Amino acid sequence: MLGCSYGTVFKTTVAGGSYQNGLTVHMQGVPPGMDLTEEEIYRELLLRKPGQGELTSPRREPDVPIIYSGINAADTMPGFENAEKTNGTPLVLLIPNLDRHFEHIDQYQRTNRTPRPGHASYATYQKYGEWDDAIGAGIFSGRYTSTIVAAGAVAKKVLERHGIRIVGYVREAAGIRLTKKVSLDSIWEQSRKYREIRRTHDPIYREIFGTGKFKKGMRFIDKVAVLAELEKKVPEITHVDMDEDEVRAKYGVNPKLFCPDLETADAMVDRIIEITEAGDSSGGVVEVVADGIPAGLGEPIFRKLDGEIGKMLSIGAVKGVSVGCGFDCKDMTGATCNDQMGVEDGKVVFESNNNGGVTGGVTTGQPIVVNLAVKPTPTIGIAQHTIDKVSLENATLDAVTRRDPTIVPRVWPVAEGFLALIIADALMQHYGYRGLWNAG
Repeated sequence: MLGCSYGTVFKTTVAGGSYQNGLTVHMQGVPPGMDLTEEEIYRELLLRKPGQGELTSPRREPDVPIIYSGINAADTMPGFENAEKTNGTPLVLLIPNLDRHFEHIDQYQRTNRTPRPGHASYATYQKYGEWDDAIGAGIFSGRYTSTIVAAGAVAKKVLERHGIRIVGYVREAAGIRLTKKVSLDSIWEQSRKYREIRRTHDPIYREIFGTGKFKKGMRFIDKVAVLAELEKKVPEITHVDMDEDEVRAKYGVNPKLFCPDLETADAMVDRIIEITEAGDSSGGVVEVVADGIPAGLGEPIFRKLDGEIGKMLSIGAVKGVSVGCGFDCKDMTGATCNDQMGVEDGKVVFESNNNGGVTGGVTTGQPIVVNLAVKPTPTIGIAQHTIDKVSLENATLDAVTRRDPTIVPRVWPVAEGFLALIIADALMQHYGYRGLWNAG
């Protein structure tokens, strides 16, 4: 299978499937000397994983990662303190599947001949034939996005060292759009609160990391034993009881969906549930912003940074990607669309950011602003016209497999991770290019 790698210098390759043993992340270009733990990677993964309420699929995958290679097993010599630090070799992460039950496999087997309209299942059968990994859609399932989030957690740590931060949120869901102007600093603060809520109320975090069952220096086989015990508990593990009114009053955040304005988030959730109760699904828009970006990232023609950002269409269910004002530019004039410049205290400042921080495929130093259009979940509770893909006869499909009422609340962590991979790769290319010139 081609197409499972991204990056030139900071390169990520993913593998696995929804009902295979799990998923893997293989990363090259991770700098040596980083202190990296499963806990900090999981803090990102828990934002995306299913089974966290009525807006997500009921599948309860723990998504606990294991660092398999790429870090030193011990201090390499007397006087060195480099145990558990990245060593510059390929970093490999494993994300085992622990919630794959035979009754759900049976459901897929009984419905796989009749592909879900709007889903990859028809196209993948045409490509791979009878060998198509159709149980849970294999690598075409939303499960694979956990690999992007995990890899993105590593990329974010690289970027933080260079003063670059990335934040995503739901801008529109089920037709309800955030119209209030919210500052980037406010979005950051609300994101911090949302992450704290999700972490403190996550039963897997408390079970594995809160109790110290994963410790530094543990062997791989010992971590697998911990997850083997966890697998037995997965069907019974539920959320820690949460008083949503208390959370809303304390944090000013809706714990079910991250939009930086509470009133808008509430309206989004209400509308999503209304559509879901009618047996249907809904889509929306996710916005992700990166700031602290130096000017000059990106290469001309085929490697323009906004062209690379366009590859975020690789995220499942994303059908549109725009940078800056995006399609709104068609209704603007040059005078209103251009980001006019000036100098204040010896620094270049811009009067607007309609270009989303990128012109000519190269960063300007302004925040990078990206919007992703997310389609409704293809799997719905309404009968749909389809075919028997083997006999080529007309058929009717009643969806019976587990499903997400909407994918939107789970996409923004993936968008953060993917943008982090893109920027980290561009940053390394840029500094390598500049460094080579300066070294001459």
